Amino acid sequence: MKQIFYVLLFLAIPSIYAQNTLQGNVVDKNTNEPLIFANIYMTQLEKGATTDDHGKYILSNIPNGTYNIVVSILGYETYSRNLSFPSTNQFNIKLIPSAIEMEEIIISTPFHKLQSENVMKVERETIATLQTKGAMTLADGMTSIAGVESVTTGVSIGKPVIRGLSSNRVLVYAQGVRLENQQFGEEHGLGLSDSGIESIEVIKGPASLLYGSDALGGVLYLNPERFAQANSNQADASYNYFSNTKGFNTNAGYKASGDHFKFLFRGSIAEHADYNTANYRVTNTRFREQDLKAGLGYQTTNFKTELRYNVNNSKLGIPETIGEQSTDKTPLLPFQEVTNHVLSSKSTVFFNNSSLDVNLGLLYNDRKEFEEPHPQDEDEDHADDDHEDLENEFLNADHLEAALHMKLKTINYDVKYNLPTLGRFETIVGVQGMSQSNTNYAEEQLIPDATTNDFGVLATSHIHFDDADIQIGARYDHRSIDVVSGLNKNFSSFNGAVGIKTNLVQKVTIRLNLASGYRAPNLAELTSDGTHEGTNRYEVGNDQLKNEQNFQADLALEYKNEHIEIFANAFYNKVNNYIFLSSNGEFMEETPVYDYLQADANLYGGELGLHFHPHPLDWLHIESSFETVTGEQDNDSYLPLIPANSLSNTLRVEFNSKHIQKFYGFVRLKTTFKQAHVGDFETPTNGYNLLGAGLGGTVKLFKKDLDIKISGSNLTDKKYINHLSRLKPEGIFNMGRNINVGVTYTL
Repeated sequence: MKQIFYVLLFLAIPSIYAQNTLQGNVVDKNTNEPLIFANIYMTQLEKGATTDDHGKYILSNIPNGTYNIVVSILGYETYSRNLSFPSTNQFNIKLIPSAIEMEEIIISTPFHKLQSENVMKVERETIATLQTKGAMTLADGMTSIAGVESVTTGVSIGKPVIRGLSSNRVLVYAQGVRLENQQFGEEHGLGLSDSGIESIEVIKGPASLLYGSDALGGVLYLNPERFAQANSNQADASYNYFSNTKGFNTNAGYKASGDHFKFLFRGSIAEHADYNTANYRVTNTRFREQDLKAGLGYQTTNFKTELRYNVNNSKLGIPETIGEQSTDKTPLLPFQEVTNHVLSSKSTVFFNNSSLDVNLGLLYNDRKEFEEPHPQDEDEDHADDDHEDLENEFLNADHLEAALHMKLKTINYDVKYNLPTLGRFETIVGVQGMSQSNTNYAEEQLIPDATTNDFGVLATSHIHFDDADIQIGARYDHRSIDVVSGLNKNFSSFNGAVGIKTNLVQKVTIRLNLASGYRAPNLAELTSDGTHEGTNRYEVGNDQLKNEQNFQADLALEYKNEHIEIFANAFYNKVNNYIFLSSNGEFMEETPVYDYLQADANLYGGELGLHFHPHPLDWLHIESSFETVTGEQDNDSYLPLIPANSLSNTLRVEFNSKHIQKFYGFVRLKTTFKQAHVGDFETPTNGYNLLGAGLGGTVKLFKKDLDIKISGSNLTDKKYINHLSRLKPEGIFNMGRNINVGVTYTL
């Protein structure tokens, strides 16, 4: 603790170095016409500016060192370059016209580069884009990202699946810190709202080098909305209506920045009734979510820091069978009430040609589950009446106790030192760690009281050559788990990664990445001994489980010119000691008993895609993508919860007119093929086609921007079941036709 205190004290005292200014102009390379409202952004400093009516910009208070500058504007290729200070104070930029979408900086990888410059292939999508497709929740929206699916319980609960791996094998980062919210449970969702999140980045494959245990299958990195630019402010409010659930979500936010201080806050509410299929409403899929985000930042020439806080409260119905048919939005029994608190601090001190990053997180997950009351009245004639009275009392009284109540408290830290650039080498060294305690407050226990401590040390370098870029790294981790009952377990692992990016021929880029990853067994796998509600299983833990250890090879090819983009990604993932549940043939109180076992497994597949925007019809976009993954044990039996192969085809138009800016329209057909490669306790799932469409744009209202969007999903009201739906064993359909209408007004 003493060392952490000294670090924090050190960060609170800004160093005094020279201040630099950068200015210049941005023009069209072909015409030399000035470009108005071009964005200039310095990644490491999180400092930006916008060109004026003459295409000029100015950035001040820049410390000595080398920093990346990114220039972007719609209709032009994104420009990226490293500039050194104090040797640079004037820099003029010429942008090349292009119909290709603007690139953004990738934050989830250590060197914060554009995707075209990255050695690792990372998928990135903005929340605004996902919402144009009618996404009802964050988990719902991310399924439109290539290689990402979701294990769902209705529409309110979704767990991300990356190339066939999910739960504790996929790590989620929010506000720059790892999210810890009892993600071991199949019916435990993200506990996050998409309100106040700017974009999602997806690392597909082992990312243990960057993030440690639980990043064996990949990482979802959620970027929070940026603060306002210096000496500016902005307010906005939005409302979305969803026809299928008779539901809505609404949010409002305000942010302002001065020369040094900046702040923001955003609040949102969402309410939905049971979702509808072509035949019935699915009882108790209703939910209510409230979310509040706030941030405070401070920045001087050589020091920046920000503090963010997010509290999310959700009441989520847990569906079991088809019963009551209504549009009531109050959850029935059983239901969950989950409150997530995330407090994060992110600070950077800039030295001459180097910097120190310190990220700290404090997370508090309060999970309650309420079940049907069980009256013990001996008079059976009044049992039903008592049951109904107790249920009504339960739903209207907040003071009654939950059947299950767990509190998970987590402190984590991430300290990285960016060494001075040495020739062709950019190098980062760092330490990461976590201290976590789980405590039960109710009679029912899924996992016992326990503490978990992680510590890891890493080093990684990006090496620039004339014709290639190479990234290498290594890491050591240790995890200790101490259970109140006396069980003490320790897990350690050494992992590494190497990757190369180069051009095979002109406009053809190849990326080859080789990486290992690991995951320590979680508390449920080690210590379970009871019925897991909602799964109809009596689960027995295994305290002899070993680390899951994997090795993945990932090959990515990309061809890009002015009018066409083609990509092909392939991967092979070897997982040793893969942990899974298996029935032992016994029953406990009429419930089948399942044991946690281990076996070696293999996953393989990839993604193919095409994006065509023909000249001179640059406003027309034709997009197609195919995804496939297969998961097998070494005994040739298939792994459970593997997504079916799918094909998506989209026709999209984009243009500006005199009255409507950023107009778009699209028609999308997603084909999901039959999943016949199923686990021992699964059944095959038929294929289906889902049709979607939407349009939107920006108009002026009182001289301010009003964004309007209309979208429809499953327009043919298809009756279908997704293979990753937890309601599939009951034969319950997924959601039917849904129309989404949304407006956002920016002040």
